[in-house]
Amino acid sequence: MESFFSRYKNALVLIGVLLAQTIGLAMQVQRVAKPGEPDSHQVRLLRLWAASVVVPLARTTHFFSGGIRGGWSNYVALWHVRQQNEELRKQLADIRLQQAAQVEDILEGRRLQALVAFREHYISSTVAAQVIGTSGTDQSRMLLIDKGADAGLRPDMPVITPDGIVGKLRDVFPHSAQLLLISDQTAGAGVILESTRIRAILKGTPSGRIQIGNLTADSRIQPGEKVLTSGGDQVYPRGLPVGTVESIAPDPDHQPYTAIVVHPAAKLTQLEEVLVITGMQQTLPAQAAADLAAAEVQHAADLDAAAKAKAAVPRGLDLTGADNAPIDPNAPVQPAPAENAPGLVPKPAPALHPDRYTYGTAPPATDLTPGAKKSADPPPVQPPPAKTPEANL
Repeated sequence: MESFFSRYKNALVLIGVLLAQTIGLAMQVQRVAKPGEPDSHQVRLLRLWAASVVVPLARTTHFFSGGIRGGWSNYVALWHVRQQNEELRKQLADIRLQQAAQVEDILEGRRLQALVAFREHYISSTVAAQVIGTSGTDQSRMLLIDKGADAGLRPDMPVITPDGIVGKLRDVFPHSAQLLLISDQTAGAGVILESTRIRAILKGTPSGRIQIGNLTADSRIQPGEKVLTSGGDQVYPRGLPVGTVESIAPDPDHQPYTAIVVHPAAKLTQLEEVLVITGMQQTLPAQAAADLAAAEVQHAADLDAAAKAKAAVPRGLDLTGADNAPIDPNAPVQPAPAENAPGLVPKPAPALHPDRYTYGTAPPATDLTPGAKKSADPPPVQPPPAKTPEANL
């Protein structure tokens, strides 16, 4: 059987000769230089053809090899890194939760410290409670606290915060109680304005605000004035902060009274811890009692000094001068000033007829004549008529 090379010998030889000539020409012939291409005349056609064939293959190989290396380094090799990252994320979340709990504990501690300090200033015994629920309706503004009758609570006990009054207890259960806020339309309190000392009655409104509605228009009442408890309602102690006057407007439904809206001092919508007053102070604290005793001693000394100074002043002498200096008893007697001296106020002449009334000196109205001149001789004095036993019957 004739082989392939024997059968196509002439064609193969021709192809080999042409290929050799082409390679020889490519090694000898240089590429035609193009404008703007530096050193392009030194590139031979053989090298250009080889680069045209090899470069695309090299680019393809580099692309696939780079993708494989990137996938390995970014996914397969980072499997443990992702697990470590998830663990670190969980630890960070736990740390943040612990930090939030610590911050809440710190804030709660500060609020409790404020409650204790407030208790030391105003009342003798209180019970601290936490708000655990609300009424859930817009018509009734009540809260539920976690202390009840087992803690000594009773209805109508006042509830306060360091900022001011909150309300009073309504219904008390064994382990909880309902707190009626001061902003409820059925709640009220006796108050007094701090600067003007005007007493009034504070009530809640259906919209959840508190206002004073039993005062007439008064120019002394201005927005920003503080409102305190007066103690007249027998519920809240005297002098506790209630709020500040926010606005003053005529009340069209209750003329001539005005509607004085009060901004509450306590944050009624953000209550968390409250104090229930279970006992009032019957006696003042030691420091307050000492201050009161010192003030009373000083006041008595001032009154004694004023009485002595008044007793040392001669009768009829005016001490309302510019300097109003005290009189020295040991000072030499000054000579009496001359009459009609400039700068002196003359004394009034004594009354000729003192304004005194004696029973029976005036004539009866039946004996008087209109237009008649007054007689120089006074009418005789008539004794009062004697009372008979029949007149007493």
